[in-house]
Amino acid sequence: MKFRILGPLESSMQGKPSTPSATRVRWTLALLLLRANQVVDRGCIIQELWGENPPRSAVTTAQTYIYQLRKNYQRYADQLGWGEFIETRPPGYLLRCHESEIDAFAFERLSGEGIAAHAAGEPERAARLLREALALWRGPVLADITAGPVLTPHLRRLEEARTRAVRTRILADLRLGRHRELIPELRFAALENPFDEWFYEQLMIALSEEGRRADALDAYRQLQRMLDQKLGIEPSHALRQLQHDVLVGVVRSPHVVEEVA
Repeated sequence: MKFRILGPLESSMQGKPSTPSATRVRWTLALLLLRANQVVDRGCIIQELWGENPPRSAVTTAQTYIYQLRKNYQRYADQLGWGEFIETRPPGYLLRCHESEIDAFAFERLSGEGIAAHAAGEPERAARLLREALALWRGPVLADITAGPVLTPHLRRLEEARTRAVRTRILADLRLGRHRELIPELRFAALENPFDEWFYEQLMIALSEEGRRADALDAYRQLQRMLDQKLGIEPSHALRQLQHDVLVGVVRSPHVVEEVA
């Protein structure tokens, strides 16, 4: 069985699509997958699906969703020798699944190994692991589900982990001297995150290392102008110092090996 939540929710059994079509059934599955091999309180399911004002039939309806999920997946779990796919475990339910079958868990394992490799001074291995981890993403987490109060913190945590993986992978590539290859990606990231100085910093470093000091200074001016017009503030001291370093031609590798905040 394969479950993918790093993008629209998808599942497949023996290579064949098996994602439930009903919205709330998929929603329930998503919550159980993010808490795989842990007991999910029935009250959490009800709160996620209906908020603070659930209907009187909420408990019965939630039980129906669990029944539909069992019906959809149990025969495959039996073939794999997993036992009950969803076990009733007071005060709720426990979805049994190997973590390797869920893309979010695979991402967290790979990205954790990549970040550790970067910290250990192994940029080649770090870049490889982090690319493999990031390749699992197909879009925003559970892009086809409107998350409620229980799911939302899990989604934010994964998105933050993705951001950290991206930044660490960029730093690993900079350590490896891949400045030219990174410039288009960093330009796009700066446009997508106009108030995030980190991407501008790395773009300026990459451009400067490629001998494109004028372009690096132009990137700084773009950021400066945008911050002034939108927020009425100046770039940070670190960015102003980097601008000075580019002007006098002293940007060196120590700038690119700083740890991700």
